[in-house]
Formats: sequence, structure tokens, C-alpha cells
Amino acid sequence: MNKLKCWTLIIALLAPVVQAETLTFGIVPQQSAKKLARLWTPITAYLSEKTGVKIVFSTANDIPTFEKRLLAGEYDIAYMNPYHFTVFNQKPGYSAVAKQRDKVIKGIIVVPKNSSVQSLSELDQSTLSFPSPAAFAASVLPRAKMSQDGINFKPQYVSSHDSVYLTVSKGLFPAGGGVMRTFNNTDPKVREQLRVLWTTPGYTPHAIAVHPGFDSGLKQKLQDALVGMESDSVGLELLKTINFKGLEAATDQDWDDVRALEIKLLQHMLQ
Repeated sequence: MNKLKCWTLIIALLAPVVQAETLTFGIVPQQSAKKLARLWTPITAYLSEKTGVKIVFSTANDIPTFEKRLLAGEYDIAYMNPYHFTVFNQKPGYSAVAKQRDKVIKGIIVVPKNSSVQSLSELDQSTLSFPSPAAFAASVLPRAKMSQDGINFKPQYVSSHDSVYLTVSKGLFPAGGGVMRTFNNTDPKVREQLRVLWTTPGYTPHAIAVHPGFDSGLKQKLQDALVGMESDSVGLELLKTINFKGLEAATDQDWDDVRALEIKLLQHMLQ
């Protein structure tokens, strides 16, 4: 057998193995892993059916661990916050596939429903609850605003948005940061004990992005499947479970508004 026929045979034998590869879809841990699995596992199953490749849900115990895994390129597909995308688009090179349609992300500061606090300035000299240092809308934006306004506070990082809402509802902190989507998705018994004190300006929302080694043909299939969800009755119902109206195709440049903020929190990871 000559070399050409030999390589042709090897490629033919390997092709089914590549097609059967399992891809991981990493979801930023804004909420508990149990809740995220319940919400996103049906979506990954749907995408598996549409693309013909097995896609499985994955996450991390906390956002810093998620960041390390993104840097290491451990997720084939990832749903990450806007700031994360501007960082990990540089290294290891994740590229955007989709984002929420007609959506801007806004951070919120929540307080207990019966709190007397009516303005951010009243939180001066307080310890406040945030998910993690680099949680874009829930932490970076409100902390920057309060620092700009001369409000002195101590941030306490509690790993997830749900933990922020729970600890504030229990009165362990006078206020904390989140976003409207996770606030609306949190346990109603917790949400009913809170009110939104303040809302940030809006920015390009979270990115769904793929690893730089992702097959270009499969990337197009994935993008088509994501964008087509709202036109499909099953897909539309799945979008509703995560409070998405729909998804639209995205390019890396869509996050230039976030890049313009020149946030430096995770720059050390790129060195």
C-alpha cells in the first residue's frame, strides 16, 4: 500500500471519531451549579440534536475558577460575561458566535425590601455583597460608580448572584450587586424580600463564544442553531426558561463598548 492510500485510510478511520467528539458548553456560574444544570442541560441537548455533535453542560464552582478554565481553553463553547469576553477573546482567543437579541446588560444594586436606604450615597462605610471581582455588570460597574462618587465601601465576594440575593435578603449585608436576569430567575421567596435600589447604564450583553480551535463548519451550524431557536417552538420554550427573547449572530467587535471602559482587572492573566 502506498503512502497516499495509507493516509487516506487513516483519515477515513478517524473521521467518525472526530464526529463523535463530545463538546463542553461552559456556563458562567452566576447561579448555583444545580440551577444552571437544570436550565442549560435541555438547551445543550437541543443544540446537540441541531448540530449533530454531542454538547454537554459544564460550569465551575465559582467565577474565578471559571476564568482560569477559560484562560486554559477548557471549554469548547462558553457563555461568558461581556468583560470576560474582551479578555479571553485576546487569550486563548475565544470568538463570538451569538448574543441575546435586543438586549443590553445592566447591573443592579439590591437592598432588603424594608430597608430605609434610598440612594447609593447612604451605603457609605458599608460592607457590600458582590459575586466576584470581575463580574462585569454585577460588580465592576456598580463598584466603579460608587468609587467615582466618593462612596467608601468594603466589597465582600460571595461566589454567585444567588448568594448575593440570599445574603442581602437575610440582612447579612445592607446591599449587593446583581443583574436583572438573575434577579428575575432567583428563588421567588428570596426575590420578594428585595428591591432594586439602582441600575447601571446598559452594555452589550454576555457572549456565547467558541474556542479558537473550533471547526469553522461546526461553528456556523452552532450559530444557525442558536439564532434559529426563537423560530422553533421547542427552542423558544427553552429560551423562555433562561429569560431570553431570542439570540442573534455576533462578532467580536460587538463588545467594543466594553473594551472602551479599559478595565484592567484580569490583565495579569494575559501576561
